[in-house]
Amino acid sequence: MREIVFDTETTGLDPAKGDRLVEIGAVEIVDLAPTGRTFHVLVNPEREVPEDAVRIHGHTTASLQGKPLFSAIADEFLAFVGEDRLVAHNAEFDMRFINAELAALGRPTISKERVIDTLALARAKHPGSPAGLDALCDRYRIDRSKRVKHGALLDSELLVEVYVELTGGRQKSLSFASQNKTAARAKAEKRAYPPRPSALAARLNEEELAAHAAATAKIGDAAGWLRYSAG
Repeated sequence: MREIVFDTETTGLDPAKGDRLVEIGAVEIVDLAPTGRTFHVLVNPEREVPEDAVRIHGHTTASLQGKPLFSAIADEFLAFVGEDRLVAHNAEFDMRFINAELAALGRPTISKERVIDTLALARAKHPGSPAGLDALCDRYRIDRSKRVKHGALLDSELLVEVYVELTGGRQKSLSFASQNKTAARAKAEKRAYPPRPSALAARLNEEELAAHAAATAKIGDAAGWLRYSAG
């Protein structure tokens, strides 16, 4: 199954108050394994980037000048995600910004039914425990040393590993490997052995063979084994 794990960075917290996207990062996975295909773009928000936001992701107003507008990358982004399921951490936040940008262009928005929220998964699996991305990386021993600041593509790559853990994907793959090994062993055990190059020598002497023939002759046609040896 194809899924897109993604993250965004923004100028603030609320698109309804004029905040805009400044970065989108996305990673394609199939059956919980990254395919190597990614999508990453910096976006000119057409407004000032507050210092509070700069401290989080490092993108300044000046550094985003000359970057494409969302309208210029919308088709490329939509083509990358296709109709497949989207996965994000605190997905409601990211989807509000994505859908606000799409709506501003008069484009159809993305249904929430297509979106998996790993924050909700984490809270359900580990109730009462910290559920931020850093905390989940620490819980699952995922290396986050490169995450000095938030970055949409890096965070998406980390989230892929977290998502696999939250859905039991790593344990599933180990289970499948074990099942395959067991099946292979059973198949090998059932494999037919080649015929002997020569027959084994008889263990009965002439006297014992004569005694056996005399005993079976007394039983005659009532012998039960005749039903299986006939024909």
